[in-house]
Amino acid sequence: MKVCAMREVVKRYKKVVALDHFNFEIKEGEIVGLLGPNGSGKSTAINCLLGLLAFDEGEVEVFGRRVSPDDMDMKRRIGFVPQDLSFFAELSVIDNIRYFAGLYEQNNAKRDEMVREAIAFVGLEKYGKFAAKKLSGGLKRRLNIACGIAHRPEFVMFDEPTVAVDAQSRNFILEGIKEMNRNGSTVLYTTHYLDEAQELCDRIVIMDEGRNMASGTLEELIDLVDPTEAVHLVLSEPSETVLKMIADMPGVVDVAEDDGKAVILLTPPGHHLSTLLEELKKHEIYYSSLHSELPSLNDVFLKLTGKALRD
Repeated sequence: MKVCAMREVVKRYKKVVALDHFNFEIKEGEIVGLLGPNGSGKSTAINCLLGLLAFDEGEVEVFGRRVSPDDMDMKRRIGFVPQDLSFFAELSVIDNIRYFAGLYEQNNAKRDEMVREAIAFVGLEKYGKFAAKKLSGGLKRRLNIACGIAHRPEFVMFDEPTVAVDAQSRNFILEGIKEMNRNGSTVLYTTHYLDEAQELCDRIVIMDEGRNMASGTLEELIDLVDPTEAVHLVLSEPSETVLKMIADMPGVVDVAEDDGKAVILLTPPGHHLSTLLEELKKHEIYYSSLHSELPSLNDVFLKLTGKALRD
């Protein structure tokens, strides 16, 4: 079942085209990464999905219905955690979460249960009575998440939730998102940290200049670029004979040597390194060091957009 879909969506800001016939969809139970350089249209796409922004052409559907800013039933099923902190600095942690839960749940008992669940989920039990402004940067990020998910949404959008947080809070947030997904929530996740996308996402969509440049699993995206694994060797006794032997080994598509350092290209990546090591041992080809480089998500970005995403 599709949780959301954008079809041929166009959004213009005067002469600037923010979304250029943009297509995108998420299926129930997925964690989908929406990645792109600054100014690529990610925030515009999210605001269209939230019903906060009118678009010029195309269709936007969430839970099978066209998005409307007045559809409160749909909004109850959606959660949003913005990049900018969105809570009241003077209010306590509990009062902040209670306020945002109360936007969707008027029953006091149910709302208080939501608040307890949200505080426990983000690990803020010790800070319930603290004013939000007194929290550290990482704890403020956790509070931001609690405010966005307190009403138990089925579909949650996270817009760079780990910007400028410490490593402990970052790991806590990522594990929390995984747990939320295991409990049934579908997730849309934007980030500039490639390791997060690789760790979290079932599928990744790369956008640039308002267009969907490519989508798929990490493996499918890597297949779009030169799908080779580079193995770097420092050979003990480099020679033309040794290079010829290596070139004939299974999975090797190219080998080059410079001053005793050999670069061996294997395809498909991630499948032939152990065989290569066995062949080197079998042919008594000795080396003093070895390291392997697999193609990365950043390689895909460079190929598709000509830009590198911050890692």
